[in-house]
Amino acid sequence: MRLITFLTTLTGLSLLCGCGSLQRPLTDAALGAGGAYLGNKLSHGNPLATAGGAAGGVLLGEGFQALKSSGEKSAYTDGYTQGRSDGVKKLYWNLQDQQRERPATDSYRLYEITIPEHSEDGILLQPTQRVLRINE
Repeated sequence: MRLITFLTTLTGLSLLCGCGSLQRPLTDAALGAGGAYLGNKLSHGNPLATAGGAAGGVLLGEGFQALKSSGEKSAYTDGYTQGRSDGVKKLYWNLQDQQRERPATDSYRLYEITIPEHSEDGILLQPTQRVLRINE
């Protein structure tokens, strides 16, 4: 009875183990030992059944690991796709906000400025007057 409690505790701890490098070997060892124990007890000490039980336990542990790893890959792919989708939606709504008409402000000032005579690319430009509208 003590062995079953020990194996159950070891299996439970290995499944809940946070360290990724230890989880797989501990799970395989615990389930292999549990399978060997069950094979031994159910076959009344037949070594072939004990070895088969151990192999079955390890295969069960590897099946759990494969299921877990495929679930992690699927979750990663789903999250990546969702992130790309959210990025495109955010860009779309930012563009919509930029193109939306802004409410007209009633408060503005007009400033008249004089641009002095100057030369651009060898061309002499005459002084001009411009009006700047400044919204407040």
